[in-house]
Amino acid sequence: MNAARFALIAAFAALAAGARAAEILTLDEAVAAGRENHPRASAARAAADGARARALQAYSAYYPQISIAADWTRSRAFYPILGAGAAKETEVGSASLQLRQTLYDFGRTSGAAKAARLNRAAAEQAHAAARQDAALRVKEAYYLVLAAEKQVVAERETAAAREEVFRQARGYFDEGVRSKLDVSRAEAGLHAANTALIRAENNRDLARVELASSMGRPDTEPRPLAEPTAPLPELPDRAEARRRALADNADIRRLDSQRDAAQAGARAARSDYLPVLSGAASAGRADGSFPPGGSVWSAGIGLSVPLFSGFSTREKAREADAALRAVSAEREDMELIVGKEVDAAWLAVREASARMDSTGKQEQSARESRTLASARYREGVGIIIEIADAQASAIDAETARIQAAYDARIARARLERALGKE
Repeated sequence: MNAARFALIAAFAALAAGARAAEILTLDEAVAAGRENHPRASAARAAADGARARALQAYSAYYPQISIAADWTRSRAFYPILGAGAAKETEVGSASLQLRQTLYDFGRTSGAAKAARLNRAAAEQAHAAARQDAALRVKEAYYLVLAAEKQVVAERETAAAREEVFRQARGYFDEGVRSKLDVSRAEAGLHAANTALIRAENNRDLARVELASSMGRPDTEPRPLAEPTAPLPELPDRAEARRRALADNADIRRLDSQRDAAQAGARAARSDYLPVLSGAASAGRADGSFPPGGSVWSAGIGLSVPLFSGFSTREKAREADAALRAVSAEREDMELIVGKEVDAAWLAVREASARMDSTGKQEQSARESRTLASARYREGVGIIIEIADAQASAIDAETARIQAAYDARIARARLERALGKE
């Protein structure tokens, strides 16, 4: 009874595992997994968290610094003024609450806080860019898997068709209707089709590995993919696409924040030439024993004026200016890169969309030619070269049509990435 129960449980578990393995993986689910799990996206998220913490650290200089101090000292010292060999023991104990506050530092704190806030914004934009990159990698891999799977189906159909032709040629040869040359040509075509099928299956498996890696799940079992049913959106105006990309691209916005942060850092560096006004206060107890019994307090305002720092302030200002020039140049370079990416993706979408129409018609004509050639050879009026050419043209046309369909979707995904969309 227990054995039967165990077998039943095992059977249900196997069925459940099979059902999970057969779950359809949608593009949205794959993209969400890539954004969440890929190490590059995780690293960018952690960097953004660190930048937020550094921004809060910079703002801490606006607040007072409060501390508690306590000490106890017992000493024995020699004092010649008291006479030869005279020594005196002393004991001092104190405990106090201390407060320090910078009153005005001529832009040091405000500059550092602004730079930290802008660097936080730059890190957040870098995280957004990493998420967009992760989404693009997943989409490219997802479409490549779909294309590879369709290619496998096409190659299997071609291999089956060529195997049928091989059987027909061998039958005709056995009947003395055709020569051995037909059998040899048909057999060579069959082996070529099997080789192409092996290559297509390997490409499909490699594409699945790439998809799993882009999702941050390299050890997962492959799942069947959902075919995208939504039509491609209308291609935007090329000039409008460039304008939107320059305004919304996460990499450009990141460099905008870094440039503004560099400007704030340069102002903060020059403020080291200026004085610092600060206040300090303390209250506590002090006595000749511990714990102390007498109350003490102090309060004051201090002004610190830098006179000479070994040229460090000057060099800090130069460093800040150089950083500003560097990030400004990097932003100009990024504008060129993004503009090129938009143009390349826009042209690729247009070209692949046009290829989809032409290759669809090409495939239809090639299939008709293959059907007619197969019928002619089956009836004994066609020649082996005719049907071999028709089969080769059909698989080439189908491959071109598959490639064009997914090239259009990949190009559209690249265009959306350039436009700053996830």
